[in-house]
Amino acid sequence: MANLQSESTQQENKKFENQKSFTQKNSTLKRRLIQVISALIYNADVTHWFNGTISQTGLKKVCVPGLNCYSCPGAISSCPLGALQNTLASGKFPFFITGFFLLIGTLFGRLICSFLCPFGLFQELLFKIPTPKIYHTKKLRPITRKLSLLKYVILAVMCIALPLAFYFKDGFASPFFCKWLCPEGTIFAGWPLVIINETLRSAIGFLFSWKTILAIAFILWSVFMFRPFCRFFCPLGAIYSFFNKKAVFGIKVDSTKCIHCNACVNSCKMDTLEINDRECIRCGECKSKCHFGAIK
Repeated sequence: MANLQSESTQQENKKFENQKSFTQKNSTLKRRLIQVISALIYNADVTHWFNGTISQTGLKKVCVPGLNCYSCPGAISSCPLGALQNTLASGKFPFFITGFFLLIGTLFGRLICSFLCPFGLFQELLFKIPTPKIYHTKKLRPITRKLSLLKYVILAVMCIALPLAFYFKDGFASPFFCKWLCPEGTIFAGWPLVIINETLRSAIGFLFSWKTILAIAFILWSVFMFRPFCRFFCPLGAIYSFFNKKAVFGIKVDSTKCIHCNACVNSCKMDTLEINDRECIRCGECKSKCHFGAIK
């Protein structure tokens, strides 16, 4: 009788695990579909994909929530980071973009990173390439967690301080993060434009070469580690992380069911220490790891 009960329990557990696996695969597929659709919508001015010019739609005066360069050939609107830097570089207070961040952050937090950022999707697809991977370990996580603070330094220095400093010094300034660091603009704007537009090819100089080296480095890094740019360098993720604890939509934990086993965060590919902390991008993969149904 005991053997029969044990076998029945094992079958129930297996059935439960299979159901959770199916639910997770279905959830991941839905998220991937949303990512692809949002990337296509962000870059919907298709004609410019093939003629080596930049879209100039009237929507360029507004921003999309994710990282998507203004200069991407088919981009129908602006990147919020570029808008922030350009506004500060012109000596104006960024009223519009501040309101935009407050609205999007309050509603979604870093859920934007998981669902509505084309460069996040690009990194995830690179990570799918079959190679040895760098995953979390007890020794590695404290290091990557500290490194994840670098994006706040980049936000403060390259996106805010330098544009302001050079504006007060010279009366004009550049979007330093976009110009010197952002790989998204190089991969999806710079490279396509240079390939198609012969005039731009003749103007290639040190800056383009530097950005190309950085872009290649990020591409290779993303093959071996999950979303390295998002984790360590992205100022947009840093901004949205300020809202993660209080955002309306995202991951909810039922405290009456949670036993604090940490199965959710131990399986997370980001640098989270708890659900909805500053590094949680709310992808929902932790839900399938919870054996107590505490995550919704």
